Amino acid sequence: MSAGFFHQFSNIVSRGAGKPATFALACGLILLWAISGPFFGFSETWQLVVNTATTIVTFLMVFVVQHTQNRDGEAVQAKLDELILALKRADNRLIGAEDLTGQELHKLRRMIAERVARDKDAIEEIDRRTAAGRSQ
Repeated sequence: MSAGFFHQFSNIVSRGAGKPATFALACGLILLWAISGPFFGFSETWQLVVNTATTIVTFLMVFVVQHTQNRDGEAVQAKLDELILALKRADNRLIGAEDLTGQELHKLRRMIAERVARDKDAIEEIDRRTAAGRSQ
């Protein structure tokens, strides 16, 4: 199976799976299965049909959902990287932060927290000066 085919297939399935009509269809199928129980004497085969079907669908949907989440995550990262590049005060070292090791990411978060604290102190000082200037 080619990557292009899987990409298109997962797009179609993920869009379809998220629609109310799909949920209603699934509920209808379960209802139909439950109603058919007495006609099949609630046999093991009757139970096996729904158990097997739901297991197969769930197993396959794991891959479709994971593919969709991976693609969405990459798109969000690309957009965030673009925003970082567009902001003059932004630290370009944040671009690609999702690829850092846990230790590197922790160090980067510490540096950002220190920067936030410095900026917060500077803003509070400006606010104090502005308020003092207004009261005179």
